[in-house]
Amino acid sequence: MKYSSHSSDSTTDLKTKLQDYKARFEAAMDALLPSESTRPARLHQAMRYSMESGGKRLRPALLLAAAELVPGKVDPLPAATAVECIHTYSLVHDDLPCMDDGDLRRGKPSCHKQFDEATAVLAGDALNTYAFLLLARHYRAEPALAADLIEDLAFAAGSERLIGGQTEDIEAELSGCADPEKVDYIHRNKTAALMAATLTMGGRLSAAGTVQIERLGRIGLHLGIAFQIVDDILDVTGDTGILGKTAGSDQAAEKATYVSQHGLDRSREEARRHTRIAIEECRSLEGDSSFLIELIRSLEHRIQ
Repeated sequence: MKYSSHSSDSTTDLKTKLQDYKARFEAAMDALLPSESTRPARLHQAMRYSMESGGKRLRPALLLAAAELVPGKVDPLPAATAVECIHTYSLVHDDLPCMDDGDLRRGKPSCHKQFDEATAVLAGDALNTYAFLLLARHYRAEPALAADLIEDLAFAAGSERLIGGQTEDIEAELSGCADPEKVDYIHRNKTAALMAATLTMGGRLSAAGTVQIERLGRIGLHLGIAFQIVDDILDVTGDTGILGKTAGSDQAAEKATYVSQHGLDRSREEARRHTRIAIEECRSLEGDSSFLIELIRSLEHRIQ
């Protein structure tokens, strides 16, 4: 699909393409996840409740879009589901009373509110491990590809990236001591690392070469930082009904955010700067990157 230079046309095309990706992904996810009746039923109900709770399905869309830049012959949907398993498990655990103690997620009761705390912990654990089962099982015919996908996702989700960012986020909140370098570390690792891995995994599933995959990683890094800065802004300026989680929760918890360190105006400038860098990198991609460019623009425009 080509994107028109007319803003209303490109917005319509973007929404249509996102809906197509979302429908494809959710059909695959439903088929790939254990059923609610699989023993132990309560655990699998909690896993599905968290995975099926909606959202934009941004990460699956990014992976599918990257995979289609240079179309290959490998089905990207199991990998998209694996990425969403990791993202969802991180949200389930983020919402726990021992973490951010969130009551709402995507406009619905968080997993520990809908079920109980122990079930939420175990559902998150199960989603984490299921992600790697999906990659091993569905790409076993291409062992090198399977290994690369597993490495990308495991590194992004591990102690030096996603979990490391969450650890320093908690430390900053408990100590009340944060500085711009710490906030940058948190954003780069807690949020941006998984977005970068999402795009590199999409590249690996296509016929992309090393240069393309490295560029996709840089795009994901800058997109992820911009995305998290915008989230920080929306926590201050947004509405609970629109956000799908409690507005002002970061402020109330005195969390280390870009806004708390730099203020709203500087935060908006930085979100725009990282968005510009991501878009410029997109222009050098092999294949038609117009969808990725429009999607990146739309994510920044949430603050306007």
